[in-house]
Order: sequence, then C-alpha cells, then structure tokens
Amino acid sequence: MIRRTLQTAALLIAGCVLLAGCERPWMDSVQHGPRGTGMAEIYNPRILATQDALNTAPPSPPPASPDGPRAKTAYQNVQVLGDVSAGQFIGLMTAITTWVAPTEGCAYCHNVQNFADDSKYTKVVARKMIEMTRHINANWDKHVGNTGVTCYTCHRGNAVPQNVWFTPLQQDKHADFIGDLAGQNTPAPLADMSSLPTDALTPFLLEDKPIRVNGPTPLPSGNRMSIKQGEWTYSLMTHMSKSLGVNCTYCHNTRSFQSWESSPPQRVTAYHGIRMARDLNNAYMVPLTEVFPDNRKGPGGDVAKVSCATCHQGAYKPLYGFSMLTSYPELASAGAGKK
Repeated sequence: MIRRTLQTAALLIAGCVLLAGCERPWMDSVQHGPRGTGMAEIYNPRILATQDALNTAPPSPPPASPDGPRAKTAYQNVQVLGDVSAGQFIGLMTAITTWVAPTEGCAYCHNVQNFADDSKYTKVVARKMIEMTRHINANWDKHVGNTGVTCYTCHRGNAVPQNVWFTPLQQDKHADFIGDLAGQNTPAPLADMSSLPTDALTPFLLEDKPIRVNGPTPLPSGNRMSIKQGEWTYSLMTHMSKSLGVNCTYCHNTRSFQSWESSPPQRVTAYHGIRMARDLNNAYMVPLTEVFPDNRKGPGGDVAKVSCATCHQGAYKPLYGFSMLTSYPELASAGAGKK
C-alpha cells in the first residue's frame, strides 16, 4: 500500500514537472471584472518582455513652432500639409523618414533632384496615408480617444507595416474525404493557424457582413444564424484577441457574450475599431490599387489592408497608450463630422 502511494506521488510530481515545462515562466493573472465572474486577463511575462520592446515609442523632439509661413507657400506641391507652418512641415517630414524609411531616407518617397515631383508611387501613397492618419485623429476619437495615431503606430521603422493582410485566393472547396471546406479547415495566419474560416477579415473589415450571431432564443424563430456563421465570427474574434494580446474577457462578460449591459467598456471601443478598419480599407487603401506596383499587391492583385494587428501589434493599446500625437499636432487635423 505504501509502495503504491509512493508510486502515485512520484507520477504526480513527474506530471507536474512535465507540465510546468510547457509554459515558462508562470502566468500572471489580472482581475478584469467583478469578483466571482472569472473575468481575468492571463499574461505570460516572457511574451510581455518581448512586447515591451516592440511597443516602446521613439523619442520625440519638442513640437515645432506653428508660427511663420505656411508650408504651401514655402514649398511646391504641398497638397495635404499646406495648412501647417514650414517648421512643422519639415519636422514632420524628418520624423516620417525615421518612422517609415530609416535606411532609404527621403529618397524612398522623393525624387531628391525635385522634391515637388510626384513620379514615385511611394510619394502618392504617403500623401494618402497622411490624409488617413489625420482622418483617424479627427473623426475616429471613439476608438483612438485622445491618444491618436501617427505613422509610427503602424510602420515602426518599416516601409510596409508588418501586420497588413491580403484577401487569400479562392481555395478548392473540396478536399478528398473532408468534403466542402466551406472556407475553413486550412490553417492560416489570419485565423491563428486554427481550423476556423481562414479569411475572417474580408467579410468584416472590408465588406459589411453581420458579425453578431447570438439570438434572443435557442429556437429557430428567434435566431436564423447558423453554426458556420458563428465560426466566421469566432475566427474574427480570435484575430482580435491575438492582435491585442488579450482574452475574450477584455471585451466580453463570458456569462453572456451578447449582453452589452454586462460587457466591459472596451467592447464599445472595439465596436468602433471594427468600423474604423472597414472605413480605412475602403476609403484609403482600396482606392490605391492602381497606384501600387504588382510586387506590392497580394496574390489576387489586391492592396495591403489594415486590421486590428496593424496598429496594436500584440498590445491591448498601441504603444501601451503612449501618445506621440502631442509632439506632432499637425497630424491631429480637424475634420468634418465625428465617427
């Protein structure tokens, strides 16, 4: 009896040692909702250490003086930032160079023999992206708040943001004995390598398909949504969870996923974020399709598009909520009508 007890204890200890090696170091748990609801965020300190480096903002100079001649009178062919001072314009151009093209410098977007020239597609794209940034800060404060965004929020020193997406090519609907793939069962990064639908971004962040699948009753008369539709929504939620580095409980009370009343305020912020991404893709990215060369397009000839990961990059708030906009107020242009 004693021998059997010792054997059992040894097996338990060995099992604990084995499982402890699966995830190191120990997880941190942060209470996120009312006690007893199980609403806690689980963090891996090892991953957080990596995220800290990725979400550290570069040093910013003091804001340039808004006084003096306007950029549109001091320089030629200034179509977007003509309302700022010449000092602000040069300061922002210098910053954009380090945010987007630290190796190539000004020549990445400009013909350095004639800065007014628009022959480089990168300059045309950059102008549109500055318009987009000002649009976000002026009209999408329900998502970005007073923190706002700059070019660095997405680019982080890369000419092309690391977390953009393209609509995948239409896959073969049948796979031997599996039958109709129904857009899923082919692990892909957009679905976090799961068997969920592989492209949950096109229907929700480009198109305007309904995301909500919960009904007020389990009976068909109250809920016409199918399980497969639920899987598409779940694939989008998986993308959002990974993009922000959070659990479902960051936006939902899992007691009742469909209840807005018991959900944290972050759910409203996410609601506007989904619509903001859809707006940016359709109003700014897709219109650039003919501007981008073929080598910058996806396998189906579409342009790169934004998603939650483009800005957040694994953090619940981009740059953990640090606002670079205070140093670059020229990107906080007033716009017409709040979203």
